[in-house]
Amino acid sequence: MYAFTLERPSTVAEAAQLATGGAKPLAGGQTLLASMKLRLSQPGQVVDLGGIQDLATIKREGDAFVIGAMARHADVAENAEILAALPALADLAAHIGDKQVRAMGTLGGSVANNDPAACYPSALLALGATVVTDQREIAADDFFQGMFATALGEGELITAVRFPIPQRAAYMKFRQPASRFALVGVFVAQTAAGVRVAVTGAGNGVFRHAGLEAALSASFTPEAAAKVSIDASDLNADLHATAAYRANLVSVMAQRAVAKALG
Repeated sequence: MYAFTLERPSTVAEAAQLATGGAKPLAGGQTLLASMKLRLSQPGQVVDLGGIQDLATIKREGDAFVIGAMARHADVAENAEILAALPALADLAAHIGDKQVRAMGTLGGSVANNDPAACYPSALLALGATVVTDQREIAADDFFQGMFATALGEGELITAVRFPIPQRAAYMKFRQPASRFALVGVFVAQTAAGVRVAVTGAGNGVFRHAGLEAALSASFTPEAAAKVSIDASDLNADLHATAAYRANLVSVMAQRAVAKALG
């Protein structure tokens, strides 16, 4: 690992000033520290967000949960209010990585990194969440812009994510056994406005599936999801799975998510 200086601000304003000056934000460190150890990343200055207590809060505001960027996966998985009102999100958080990853990994770090096989982006997209930064608010539909790419500007920091509470929701993931990332993950959410379906792990970043959304808005049943043809032409193919296999998994995981949401 290369030499670097570590800053530990106590406020968002201090952290933002450092980030604007070129410092690399450190949340849970599940991606950044690993890339630094492998010498794939060489920041001269790292700003640790762990000392900013305001970023770790979880609270309900009306019909939404506002979860701080530094909330750990384990915090979301074990929060009593989320378990009662939005269990799909708690269940998603409870199955990210292993116990050690869940103890350190953060919501904001996962969202900002936007790994194409990460779980949280699918929850944001399916639930129609809003990403709150130190500068503005960004709808999830506008936030994710492809593999490891987001709408965040230089030095812009995520402070929280606002998750609307749906009528029903569920997340189903087929795990890659070594990394525990999603080989394919499907998050389904039913609201008064219709159904949103987000897929992770299958393509060049998280995406919504219009065909599944239309079918499930008309009939929220596993049978309706099963009738939707999943196009494999734009899906990933690698040593873990072919595009056709991933297409089949999208269908199967969507059916299982609907069944789970129906209880």
